[in-house]
Order: sequence, then structure tokens, then C-alpha cells
Amino acid sequence: MLIDFKGGCREVGRSAILVNEDILIDYGIKPGERPDYPVDGIFPKSIFVSHGHLDHCGAVPNLMDLSPEVYMTHMTSRFTEILGRDTLKISERRGLPEPYDEGDLQKLSQITRRKHFGEEVRTNDYLARIYSAGHIPGASSIYLEDKKGESLLYTGDISTDDSRLVSKADTMPDADILITESTYFGEDHPPRQEIEKAFIESIFDTIDIGGTVIIPAFAIGRTQEIMMLLHSEKIPCFVDGMGVAMTDEMLNHPEYLKDPKKLEQAFGFATIVKGNKRSKIPLEGSVIVTTAGMLNGGPVLYYLDKKADDPKTKVMLTGYQVEGTNGRLALDSGFLEIKDRIQHLRCKLEQYDFSAHCGDKELKGLVRDFCDRGTETVYTMHGDDAEGFAQWIREEIGVEAYAPATGETLMTR
Repeated sequence: MLIDFKGGCREVGRSAILVNEDILIDYGIKPGERPDYPVDGIFPKSIFVSHGHLDHCGAVPNLMDLSPEVYMTHMTSRFTEILGRDTLKISERRGLPEPYDEGDLQKLSQITRRKHFGEEVRTNDYLARIYSAGHIPGASSIYLEDKKGESLLYTGDISTDDSRLVSKADTMPDADILITESTYFGEDHPPRQEIEKAFIESIFDTIDIGGTVIIPAFAIGRTQEIMMLLHSEKIPCFVDGMGVAMTDEMLNHPEYLKDPKKLEQAFGFATIVKGNKRSKIPLEGSVIVTTAGMLNGGPVLYYLDKKADDPKTKVMLTGYQVEGTNGRLALDSGFLEIKDRIQHLRCKLEQYDFSAHCGDKELKGLVRDFCDRGTETVYTMHGDDAEGFAQWIREEIGVEAYAPATGETLMTR
């Protein structure tokens, strides 16, 4: 197989892989004040989208002039459409070039072939299947087999542990080539029960003194999991931002959820914030769950503008902060960009590992399992130390492994 790595290599963001110039797997955006896109030069006949996070699906509408076949789950399709429209709004607000237009989004919705986990697809002389990857509702790992019988498995973002929201990844088929994420190579996740216990105790510490808790959360996956955790502890919360619409979408597709009833109960327990009512929320003794998870835009900046100087306020980050985002700036320097000014944070800032990715132990176990079943080549990507992961695979498992650079083209066999 000829594999062109168009993005997401030795970095987190803008994932894009082109197989034999025919099949594109993911086509995402790297978040930031000025988003990065995959490198140019692709004319795919078919596109598979692993899941509905911007770094994997955000640039797909840009390819609609090619009239490709597009495959993804029903849930991923809805997330992609909603995020696409939000991207257009953000581009307009920031005065950035629009990567596509409303017509492209409409065409994407019309031509997408929505598939269930395990369903077989035959497209352009390839056999393909998608498998549940855990991670978020509708997330897929993608299996491809060419007419010569050579096979490839792309993990996408994957979790081999259950969360409150979704069940762990499916058992995957054997594959000659494995392309795996490496986000948390070298970093094990603490036990989830320990994280949740510390998180809840920290919330009580703040609200007991009349402080405000601001929980920036990704709209897809993290907002829902945090709501479910707070509901389990009977902690009232306000929920603001895109996570509200995304929760509605999830409840409309309960087949992708581990326990739809628990999410429905948590959503009903929360107080939903409408944009025009935001100013009426009491900001003392309140818990606010809001987008954006990396502090790049969204209603979270409204709350931080009000409370950044308050030492009784606590900001509780719940996910990975990509380099170049406001969240990473806040963690590294204690400063934040709000309304075109740099704001020093006097409020408390904490980060919790609610990751929906495999940790180091799980990643290594995943790769070892594939290699034990005959995988001959492993490509590592989607991580800050993909090269270190590839080196570990070569030295510890003895299988050919490589961390490609963005823009690199490699031939297998």
C-alpha cells in the first residue's frame, strides 16, 4: 500500500491519511487561534471519518467539490454537521477565511453513507468495516483490505476501558498494517475512581467557601461525562454552550451510549443556560460546565472574563490542552487571552485526566496484541512523542515501526 500522511503526524490535530491515492481516512483541523489544515494535494474517491471531533472531521466539507463517497456512523455524521456550522460561525467572527460554505455542508449531509459498527462496505476495489473505538459516541476504528488482500487497521482515537458515557472499543480484526494514535504514550492514566474522587472533593472545597467552579469541557463526550458524574453526587450545575445540543443529539441516538437513561437523568438534573440568560446566572457558589474545553472561544470566556481575578474561583480543566491553545497558555504561564487582551489568572487552575484515550499501558497492550496476531508494520501518529512510541515498538516487540512526518509518503512491503 502507498500511504500518504497528510496530517496528525508527531502532533495532535488535523489527522488525515490517504491510502493508494483513493481512500482518505479522516480530514481534520488542528485547533488554535488560526487553525491548521492537512497538507494539500489529495483527490480521494472515498472518505472514511473515524469520529466527530474537529481534529478528525473538521475539514471534510472542504472536499465536496470532488463528490467522493463518504462513510461514517450516524452519530459521527450529526456531530460533523454541527461542528461544521460552528466552524463557519467562528471563522466569520474572527475574520478568517472560511474553509467551506453552507452548500458544502448540505452536500456532505446528502452524500454521506451512514453505517453501523461491523457493517461491511465495498468501495473502489476495497473492502472496509468500521468497529467501535470507545472514545466518544459513534467513534470508529477503520479496517481496509485491498484487492491483493493486504489489510490495514486505523485505530483513530481509541479507548479500551469503559467510561460513564460509552463502552470500551470492540475487539479488532487482524491486520498487516496498524496505524495507531499515540496521544498518551509514556503517560498512564490514574484510576478513574481516584480522579473522580479528587475532582468532587475539589468542587466541594470551592463551593463550601462560596466560590465559583468553572469546568471547561469538550462539547462531545466530556460535557456529558461530567454531567453524569455531578448527578451521581447530587451536585447541581449549569450547562452552557454546544454541549447542550450535542447531548440532545446523543439522546436521539441511544444505541451509541452505554447507559442512555443515566445521561437523560443527568441532563434533566442540570440547569440549561440559554445565551440570552447567561448574565442572570449566580456566579457565587455555582458549578458551571461549559465549552470550549481548551478555552479557545465559547461561553467559557464570558465566565472567565467575570471571574479571572477572583481567588475563590476555580477553573477545572478536564482534558488535553493542545499546544497553541488558550488552555495550554493558561497552564504554562498563568495567563489567558480574553477579548484581545492578555489576562493574568488570579483564580485557581487545576487539570484532571478525564481522558477518553488509551493510556501508555493500554496503548502498548493494544500494539502487542496486534503484533502477536501477525501485524508486520506499525505507524504511530497523533501524539507529541510518536517517535518514542515507534522506537519502543521496534525495541520491545521487534516489529517494524515508524512515526511518519506530516507530508511524508510511505510504501509498505
